[in-house]
Amino acid sequence: MQVSIVGATGYTGIELVRLIKNHPRAEIALLTSESFAGERIADIYPHLIDIIDSRCRQVDADDIAECSDIVFTALPHGVSSKLVPDLLEKGLQVIDLSGDYRYQNPDIYREWYQKHEDPDLMARATYGLAEIREEQIKNSRLIANPGCYPTSSLIPLYPFLAEGIINSETEIIIDAKSGVTGAGRKPSRKKHFCEVQENFQAYSVEGHRHRSEIAEKLKNWTEYSAEITFTPHLLPLKRGILTTIYSSCGQQYEQKNLISLYEDYYSENRFIRILSDKKPQLKYVAGTNFCDISVTRLSSGRLKIIAALDNLIKGAAGQAVQNMNLLCSWPSELGLDDIGLYF
Repeated sequence: MQVSIVGATGYTGIELVRLIKNHPRAEIALLTSESFAGERIADIYPHLIDIIDSRCRQVDADDIAECSDIVFTALPHGVSSKLVPDLLEKGLQVIDLSGDYRYQNPDIYREWYQKHEDPDLMARATYGLAEIREEQIKNSRLIANPGCYPTSSLIPLYPFLAEGIINSETEIIIDAKSGVTGAGRKPSRKKHFCEVQENFQAYSVEGHRHRSEIAEKLKNWTEYSAEITFTPHLLPLKRGILTTIYSSCGQQYEQKNLISLYEDYYSENRFIRILSDKKPQLKYVAGTNFCDISVTRLSSGRLKIIAALDNLIKGAAGQAVQNMNLLCSWPSELGLDDIGLYF
């Protein structure tokens, strides 16, 4: 399978390069970068010296179509939607890692991003949360890879809402913390070493676009209609997301019932680990495609759900490769079973 990566030099793009290079059934056909066109990828990222010799090229849909079966677009929001229709028209399958095709409702996209170039195409895209939308993904030509925060929130929330353990009118509070790579490669004062090191800060407290993504999917999939309070935080580390979710359940549900439900829902999903006697930690998932989940039911009926994942892998590039595997009718874990670095 010939694969091209558009936007290969961003943090998500370079993770895709690494994963595709090590994939047993996929080969890198073409890499693009507007910022580094003409340069060798190994000169930009020297850890690839003597491993990948490709030069980055400028984006050209005809060039991509000539050599590709599947295209990953790892571009800024608002840029992908200018390229993706042309790629689809040329018969390619596209996995888009921007926010451009994640919503069904163009009004929500316009509120949090900008006016969409092609709202009809956005409505036809498949939301690529592999553990929940597997069958839809298999039959899609355009997959919208979910955001990192929504991935860490939707996977643990969906079973409880779908089964009515959390009532559709019960408030949900999501407290999410991410490493700095989640904010992208473009420099900013907020991501400067001296601003991040030995610091811990909330941001976008008034409203974050990923809240709208979470809310739309829960409403569409489970008819959830209550308030979601979402607060993201920036951790002084490179990668990882730890999300703590607070809500309530009925008195009839015991701790063992909640664990059993998770295990039943995700028993056939290689990358979801339900931890019954431990709480998720970033060390457990760094460098992997796993999402670790725990749930604690308090005597009051309050729930504390904790999820951890690597924002660049399960929250981005790894999930995109997982979606590619489903598109190709390959095992979902193909090329993604590496053990992470604990130290």
